[in-house]
Amino acid sequence: MMTNNTSEIKIQVTVDENKIPDDIRWTAADGGINNEQAKAMLLSIWDSKVQETLRIDLWTKEMPVDEMKVFFHQTLVAMADTFERATDDKKMSDTMRDFCAYFAEKLELHKK
Repeated sequence: MMTNNTSEIKIQVTVDENKIPDDIRWTAADGGINNEQAKAMLLSIWDSKVQETLRIDLWTKEMPVDEMKVFFHQTLVAMADTFERATDDKKMSDTMRDFCAYFAEKLELHKK
């Protein structure tokens, strides 16, 4: 008989009186992460019943715009890699990567 294992990821968000995130912390014990601070997060969950993506996009007041640009670029690159692994569609993944290169060029991310 096979035993299913579960893994838990916890996200804790502290907000100010206007519900703006002050602090984001996360724990993923299986990954060795314990109450680590983050300045931003993007979470997407697929709801297959309604065929819709549910999202939580948060960033703290301390997240600098230049870091946000790098964060988005790295997220887009990771999405292209994940898309290729999930669909085996190399042509579209490469097209996504081309856009990522364009994105980085326009934001001058590689000049730092």
